[in-house]
Amino acid sequence: MLRTIDAVPRPAAGDEDEGTPVSVKIRERLLAARKRFNANDNIAEFIEPGELEGLLDEVEGKMKDVLESLVIDLDNDHNTGNTARRVAKMYVNEVFKGRYVPPPSLTEFPNAEHLNELMIVGPITVRSACSHHFCPIIGKLWIGVMPNEKTNVIGLSKYARLAEWVMGRPQIQEEAVVQLADLIQEKTQPDGLALVVEAEHFCMQWRGVKEMDSKMINSVMRGVFLKDPNLRREFLSLLPRKR
Repeated sequence: MLRTIDAVPRPAAGDEDEGTPVSVKIRERLLAARKRFNANDNIAEFIEPGELEGLLDEVEGKMKDVLESLVIDLDNDHNTGNTARRVAKMYVNEVFKGRYVPPPSLTEFPNAEHLNELMIVGPITVRSACSHHFCPIIGKLWIGVMPNEKTNVIGLSKYARLAEWVMGRPQIQEEAVVQLADLIQEKTQPDGLALVVEAEHFCMQWRGVKEMDSKMINSVMRGVFLKDPNLRREFLSLLPRKR
């Protein structure tokens, strides 16, 4: 319905929002809440139902512009005619999915048997994309947990789910491991937590220096793993020598 003032038609309340891109709406909510939205942040709580499909359409349109700026004939090239849609789906629904969906649900159990011995989970395959070039990061993750009687016990597969959710965003490896450690610490509250990641970075292998054999290894140690060098050595010694 249109309202008129001095015979000049004006859109009814809410109509002016219809032409606003989905990305702008989401960004405005983030700014209003004063929330950070870096590449490796999760923004799921600011996305309303149905908006991911609209975001996918928006990314597809802009990806077409990128391909055209690369002077690719989208009208006649049979290989790239639908590439913009495929790339949009890949980013929104797959490799960057960890930005747009809530964390996986976890079933937590009390530590009924008062377990207090070192537990190691891994290797877990992790996949991400370098936030500098959007090239793949692929590697292995090991998690060491020192529980206490109040620790929440979660299923082994849940560690992989949490890793997938954190790594499914544009990341740099150092920050990704800290984010994952913070999340596991929050969910399980152990006496100690240790993470080690060894990964290949295709931004080094595919471009730039083109070094094919180089890997990055980094770790995060929390609680007793940080304070007790013997426990730290035990954890590291139990990791497979050949990865």
